[in-house]
Amino acid sequence: MKKVDVLVIGSGVAGLTFAIKMAEKHPDRQICVLTKTNKEESNTRYAQGGVAAVWNFDTDSHEKHIEDTLDAGDGLCDTDVVDIVVKEGPVRVEELIEWGTRFDKKNENYDLGREGGHSENRILHYKDLTGWEIQRALNEKAKSYPNLEYIEHYFAIDLITQHHLGRWVTRLTPNIECYGAYALDTDTHEIETILAKVTVLATGGAGQVYKTTTNPSIATGDGMAMVYRAKGRMENMEFVQFHPTSLFNPAIENPAFLVSEAVRGFGAILKTPEGKEFMQKYDPRKSLAPRDIVARAIDNEMKMRGQDYMCLDCSHLDKDAFIGHFPTIYDKCKSLGIDPMKDLIPVVPAAHYICGGVKTDQVGQTSMLNLYACGECSCTGLHGANRLASNSLLEGLVFGHRIYEEVSQKIEGIDYAEGIPNWDATGTTDPKEMVLITQSMKELKEIMSSYVGIVRTNVRLKRAFDRLHILYKETEELYSNTTISPQLCELRNLITIAYMITRSAATRRESRGLHYNTDYPEQQPFLEMTLI
Repeated sequence: MKKVDVLVIGSGVAGLTFAIKMAEKHPDRQICVLTKTNKEESNTRYAQGGVAAVWNFDTDSHEKHIEDTLDAGDGLCDTDVVDIVVKEGPVRVEELIEWGTRFDKKNENYDLGREGGHSENRILHYKDLTGWEIQRALNEKAKSYPNLEYIEHYFAIDLITQHHLGRWVTRLTPNIECYGAYALDTDTHEIETILAKVTVLATGGAGQVYKTTTNPSIATGDGMAMVYRAKGRMENMEFVQFHPTSLFNPAIENPAFLVSEAVRGFGAILKTPEGKEFMQKYDPRKSLAPRDIVARAIDNEMKMRGQDYMCLDCSHLDKDAFIGHFPTIYDKCKSLGIDPMKDLIPVVPAAHYICGGVKTDQVGQTSMLNLYACGECSCTGLHGANRLASNSLLEGLVFGHRIYEEVSQKIEGIDYAEGIPNWDATGTTDPKEMVLITQSMKELKEIMSSYVGIVRTNVRLKRAFDRLHILYKETEELYSNTTISPQLCELRNLITIAYMITRSAATRRESRGLHYNTDYPEQQPFLEMTLI
């Protein structure tokens, strides 16, 4: 059994922002950052476009950024949270720069990019590797604190609550408390009990629930699934953002390679494979419309035409400037025999970001005491029905800081739980066939991609429910009788995520933002957040 003051599960921008600040302010406190692979791997690392923040007040303003965020969120944003994130965001970005993060400059000023849904150029970026650069700077900063401990290759299995003390816990139980987590050491295969006064979830998204996703293989919704099993509150899980432009590759990559929205902000135009523009049929902003509109437009064009992809035309752009801004994208295209300066780039929508998640308040507190959540696994109310491009890194910075301020005030009055039992694996055996897990994973991704994708219907959702129920029963039986493994846990977590997305989608009887149901094509203004 291991005891720490603060347990942070996840090592992306949100979790590390909190951990670094907590370690600096409280050198006498032990801060433990748990990651299931290595500390360099996170959803943050794969963010290409950048971080949105009002930087040039001569042309931009907080009010414009707020309006753009509310417009993208399609009426479901928490206006107070939007105000908080937009106004506090620039200060948090300045701290990130002070910690060593590099952003591209032009003539001594930051070279601000623009993406879909933004009315002004306000995206700070580092070429097309912004997430990688932020992750690098945060990892370097974290090294300077002896009381900040990384534990790599540990898989968080379940949150510890009163349930593990023998109490009956339901979603109606008041004051559910979190005491830490059980975690699997993937090197030794031992399950360790980690007790903490405060636990912070920063576990990222769940794009791997779909067949095609820009998310890394670690994005399996572990934190969200753990909270749901622990009877915590979840919100808005139906709003899954599909990035309009992942690179179409017949070989099928996992994750799919992302062609950043910043490419369209730079001037690229969406066209059919025959070279005809089509976005003017869907939105006056054309290729710079918000992601939900663009993704549905591409999906519709593909289905109407019976084609496997649409295209991005970059041939009219300055070659040197394009390569300078997007070297990774250029090199990737060239490796597949595509010259962006001559050829159309084939693109398809891919699962990218979950706008819902663990419900939190304005300081990141979940419905469970001593448990906080930040980053993509959380639902703060910022994104509403559709996230505005490059607001995710900003949200992680702001809420990482806000949780740090809240925990700093409260941790003195929190004690460790007593009597927590160690993990009991009695009666389990090693799996005889891994195919039971791998095939179920394939089936899950097919179900979600076919029935709960960009466009939904009541019949599709019902079919998804029926098939998910079978997978759930089979996997729970396997989980009860089989030795724990990361593969089994990820399957179990993704089935939970799939259930939440499908149930929330069935509950929302309207089309709004990222949720489009052809049986309810119109918005219903009386419908609000969906809680499960």
